[in-house]
Amino acid sequence: MKKLFKNEWLNIILIVIIIAMILPQTRTPIAIVFNKLIASNPSVTDVEERPQIESYNWILEDRFKNEVDFSQFKGKVILINYWATWCPPCIAEMPSLEEVYQDYKDRVVFLFISGEDLETSQGFMNAKGYDMPVYRMKTNYPDPLEGYKLPTSYLIDKNGRIVIKKEGAADWNSKGFRNTLEELLED
Repeated sequence: MKKLFKNEWLNIILIVIIIAMILPQTRTPIAIVFNKLIASNPSVTDVEERPQIESYNWILEDRFKNEVDFSQFKGKVILINYWATWCPPCIAEMPSLEEVYQDYKDRVVFLFISGEDLETSQGFMNAKGYDMPVYRMKTNYPDPLEGYKLPTSYLIDKNGRIVIKKEGAADWNSKGFRNTLEELLED
């Protein structure tokens, strides 16, 4: 009898989870929590395997509709994050990105790039209380900085080499990532 009772509760819990995942009102929050739980630390690419940015010929648009020439960031440490307001893994990693941004915004270039209109992406940032700068692409990205899978992030060193490429949610506010930033800023 006890075994039957335990199985019934397990079945009830599974049914509740399935219903919660089907309902649009609960699906996104559950997906965000799940992505936070599975977010991994971004791993550094071995020095000899780091791809080089082919060109700095790329024009972005900021939230004020000003053109931003990517070439002005040549020689700096850059973090690029492709994201969207509707993307649960993107939303899951935003708090950790905001914490890193607040601590490094004066020493690292942060480019949070969304394919959505700037009013939508900036409205999202404002609603969440984030200060991170949002951009849209006006021209195609230079190779190899593709962002088809969301979120995709790149950490680029001062020489234009990709130190980290991370697809999916990550914990950017980890000690390991901060150590990597410090090393790149010292070089």
